[in-house]
Amino acid sequence: MIEIIDSAPSLLLVDDEASILSSLRRLLRPAGYKVHLAESGKAGLDVLEREHIDLVISDMRMPEMDGAKFLEHVRNRWPEVTRVLLTGYADVGSTIDAINRGEIYRYIAKPWDDNDLTLIIRDALDRQRLQAENTRLQILTQQQNDELKELNTDLERKVQERTAALEQTNDSLKQANERLKQNFMVSIKTFSGLMELRGGGVAGHSRRVADLARKLAARLDIDTKSQQDIFLAGLLHDIGKIGFSDTLLAKPVSKMNGDEMGYYRKHAIAGESALMPLDELKEAARIVRSHHERFDGQGFPDGLRGLAIPLGARILSVVNDFDGLQAGTLAENRLSADEAKAMLVQSRNRRYDPQVVDALVEMLGGVAQEPPSRDVAVPVLNLQAGMVLARDLVGRDGTLLLAAEYILDASLVRQIQDYARREGIPLTLHVRRDKL
Repeated sequence: MIEIIDSAPSLLLVDDEASILSSLRRLLRPAGYKVHLAESGKAGLDVLEREHIDLVISDMRMPEMDGAKFLEHVRNRWPEVTRVLLTGYADVGSTIDAINRGEIYRYIAKPWDDNDLTLIIRDALDRQRLQAENTRLQILTQQQNDELKELNTDLERKVQERTAALEQTNDSLKQANERLKQNFMVSIKTFSGLMELRGGGVAGHSRRVADLARKLAARLDIDTKSQQDIFLAGLLHDIGKIGFSDTLLAKPVSKMNGDEMGYYRKHAIAGESALMPLDELKEAARIVRSHHERFDGQGFPDGLRGLAIPLGARILSVVNDFDGLQAGTLAENRLSADEAKAMLVQSRNRRYDPQVVDALVEMLGGVAQEPPSRDVAVPVLNLQAGMVLARDLVGRDGTLLLAAEYILDASLVRQIQDYARREGIPLTLHVRRDKL
């Protein structure tokens, strides 16, 4: 028996018991999915031959072709289809076999919990959409970089074409961010990684600024939530430069002409505009907007003065210039760390908040003693809602996934455990001992 309920996305449910299929159909009908039902593995493969399917849920124990064999066929022929195993069979070996052969996303035990099942389906489809969108953006970025290398004549026209292409990419990112707003850290990774792909003096700058800004905020006894906002603003403070040409991006600020400086001075507002659609980033967006304000009121874009500048922006301004002076993004000649500190001190009360400068110099000048350990290592399977991260959670590629002091909830715990299972790594997190 094969039955189709017209809607989308498209699911295929395979079970030799008609009552199970009926129950699943009743559960999923209100969610608006396009559901295909099949009572055997062979019937399911026939559906996949002629229909576009996003996700397959298969029973384990079926005659002729069991769930493990069926999902193995799906993996080999349609690897992009997400695979979920539904089993009431107590044989652990068979379930493991299905996991290994079919590379399933999740398995669900009968009888299932309706809420859990619908959440698993929704999460799987969201993950599939995120992967497809990230792949699309990566391909688009690579294509644009390849095109840029081939440009060798008519510089002005090619710069205009590149700018138009980057603006189009920026528009695509804004649309993608709207769709990805439920997955906070994936959005952060997308934003902070874009400028790093451009290489040169930019590489590593945002992460260095974010790390040092958070340490400085902690030294100034700023609350944990604000520290996290400052850290995120540090990661994303240059996102408004995404439309810059490679030439402008590589040029020190001191060498820019009038037109270039006018374009450069717009990036703080552009950065704020890119981040404001995400509720979690609104405070970070406010810091990004103001991180080029000066303590004497001569900065941009709003000419704020003194304590009218958000404290996070005053911190980010000092740390950003400290790193920029050493990286050569502010002036043609790179400075040593001591020379950069001296430049900051010279600009106290004019460009920078003197309290922030003094705290940074004090922090960098002495040898810091490691504080008593406040964290404990917890295997990923033992994570619980309410635990607080004591250290950053960093992916295999060095990308920040979760910042220290982040409070875990039940949904996030499941996502971390799913990540560890997908990556096949024995993940251990460090959490605050006083929050256990």
